[in-house]
Amino acid sequence: MSLDEIYKETILDHYAHPRNKGRLSNSTITVEGANPLCGDEISLYLLVEEGRIQDVRFEGRGCSISQASTSMMTEIIKGKDLSQVRALIDAFKGMMHGKEPDVDLGDLVALQGVRKFPVRIKCATLAWIALQQALDDFEEKGATATRVVEE
Repeated sequence: MSLDEIYKETILDHYAHPRNKGRLSNSTITVEGANPLCGDEISLYLLVEEGRIQDVRFEGRGCSISQASTSMMTEIIKGKDLSQVRALIDAFKGMMHGKEPDVDLGDLVALQGVRKFPVRIKCATLAWIALQQALDDFEEKGATATRVVEE
C-alpha cells in the first residue's frame, strides 16, 4: 500500500467514524465555524480547566477533509495545555502551507496532500482557525467564549 493510499484511508476513516462527535453540555468554550464557499460547518465544544483542554467534542457537516481534520484535531488536543494546543495550531497551519511541522501531528500528516489543492486548504484549516480564535477570545475575556467564524 502506498503512502497516499494510507493517507486516504486515514482521512476516510475519520470521516466515516469521527472521534469525539457530539455536544459537550459542560463546555467552557463554544465556537462555530463555517466556510460559506463550500458549505462546511462545525461547532466546537471545549472544556478548559486549569489551562488544559480536559474534553472536546464537535458537531458538523461538510466534506471529508473538514470533518476528518476536525476529528483528528479533537484527538490530538484533548488533555493538552493551551500552550501545547497553540503549538499544534501553528504546526498544522504551517504544514498546510508547505512548512515541515516541528511537533508530532500524528494522523494529521495524512492531510498534508491537501496543500496541492489550495481551495481545499480552507476545508482542512476551518476547525483550527475556529479553535485559535476561540482560545484568543477565552484568554482575553477569561470566561466562556462563543464566536462564529467564517472562513
